[in-house]
Amino acid sequence: MQWRPRAAALAEQIAHPGSPWWMPLHETPRHVFVERWFIAGPDGWTAVDGAADTAAWAKAAYANTTLVTRVGSVHADHVEPGQVVTGQPTSSSTLPGLVLTMLRHGRLTPGVRLLDLATGSGFSAALACHRLGDRYVTTLDVDPYLTQAAVVRLNRTGMHPKVVTADATAEQPLPGEYDRIVSMVSVPRIPASWLAALAPGGRLVTTIAGTGLIVTADKTPDGGAAGQVEWDRAAFMQTRSTPDYAPALNDLFTTAGNSDGDVTVSPLPVLDVMQAWEVWSMLTLTVPGIEHRNGTGDDGSRMTWMLHPDGSWARARTASGERTTTVHQGGPRRLYDALEAVRWRWIEHGELPVYGAKVTVSPGGETMLTRGGWTATL
Repeated sequence: MQWRPRAAALAEQIAHPGSPWWMPLHETPRHVFVERWFIAGPDGWTAVDGAADTAAWAKAAYANTTLVTRVGSVHADHVEPGQVVTGQPTSSSTLPGLVLTMLRHGRLTPGVRLLDLATGSGFSAALACHRLGDRYVTTLDVDPYLTQAAVVRLNRTGMHPKVVTADATAEQPLPGEYDRIVSMVSVPRIPASWLAALAPGGRLVTTIAGTGLIVTADKTPDGGAAGQVEWDRAAFMQTRSTPDYAPALNDLFTTAGNSDGDVTVSPLPVLDVMQAWEVWSMLTLTVPGIEHRNGTGDDGSRMTWMLHPDGSWARARTASGERTTTVHQGGPRRLYDALEAVRWRWIEHGELPVYGAKVTVSPGGETMLTRGGWTATL
């Protein structure tokens, strides 16, 4: 494959000639790190073999897009091309522009020791090696196959960082001390083990699970950290300690579809919450763990469902051509009421306080966000 012109085109799309990441992007063959991937279809995820169609491989590998490489507990490397797999994505090669955003927030300068959390395909580690040098980069993932495959692929490109298989959210200490920790996976709050592994004055970058929030924080003398929620937005898969995530709430979805519950009418139309990043992030901080689903009725009506592991559910429908919404809710909490409160705050103030919030992290990992009198504790 003539990959260099494609890598150069990708660099021009997401960086600029004066950027310290310009040459790493030019010199990193992303296709080596993603030999097979999945594409979504009506019946599930279909595996694609790059070697069987090099044109499609080149187009996918050098596009600024995420390539799903693992669904449930099944890696694309382990299924036949065309085979359909069902489940939730559990690993991917993240779109390069977002990888670059996270690395930039890490403020990586020559001589700093980096922990790249969530090895995935190994692409982010390869970029970091080009920028810092192999001996300054450690990359870690919970999945032993992913780390083994990453070692092979990194070696093919002449890169030899330290590669570790471990659970980054476990109570055990992380393997080493680092000046920078950049996470390509989201966490409910900052693990205490990250703070312990961060050198004095070190910097960490991560996203908060179920939100579009990037947190950057520098280590403070007390062993905690202080920083902010950046104005950029990003979302990553959540950390996991098991081969797969918990199953989707399909039984509760059936309940939500067949039950009347408490019925109210909202003056606001149905919203695709996960496309409204401020609202989604604020709602998650208010009620963590909501599963969102959207659809369109046979009559063209817009529909949404909210499901929670505690058994709470909501179903809402805005008829075609209408703006008001009929809402059904059940379970111990009124999820749609929580969403409405966030939306009204958004309408009344013109913004929500999540982006730009000050972040304070205790040595034990308790994470507090504050802005303009608003506070949330993770």
